[in-house]
Amino acid sequence: MSRLIRNAVSMLLVMTVITGIAYPLLATGVAQMLFPHQANGSLIDRNGKPIGSELIGQYFDDPKYFWGRPSATTPQPYNGTASNGSNLGPSNPALRDAVQQRIDALRKADPGNAAPVPVDLVTASASGLDPQISPAAAQYQVARVARMRHVRVEQVQALVATFTEGRQLGLLGEPQVNVLRLNLALDGLQAR
Repeated sequence: MSRLIRNAVSMLLVMTVITGIAYPLLATGVAQMLFPHQANGSLIDRNGKPIGSELIGQYFDDPKYFWGRPSATTPQPYNGTASNGSNLGPSNPALRDAVQQRIDALRKADPGNAAPVPVDLVTASASGLDPQISPAAAQYQVARVARMRHVRVEQVQALVATFTEGRQLGLLGEPQVNVLRLNLALDGLQAR
């Protein structure tokens, strides 16, 4: 019996070292060598200070900025420690009410915009942390952002085009626009 216990404890210690220490160190080392930017959180610096990550959405509610996809995290939006979806199904009245409130807020912020509201501006993702929006969602906001910044619509459209990322490997996913990168570039635009 004592031999079985000794073997079990020995195996526990060996597996703890392999899976709890050696493998994480190896995986971290490989990630640091091959993908250092991503392995360190894909942080974006401004004036030597990190201001956000390319991988986690940021909360923007000022009309002079592009707004990202709604966040389902609580108690604050885009809370990386509370990543989750709302778990509300399409027939749930709470989801319909939330979507309608978001549509109303978008219409209020840009009353002259009669275009259909893109779905990603009114529904949260499964993670609640999406850093990107669709090109359609960006185009929906171009006129408002240009008006609030006193710049030409063409300038803002050019920035959206610059920050639109294509499909991964040319075929995976959909084109998307990183909201934080786009908003940082907007701050460099000159008024007309």
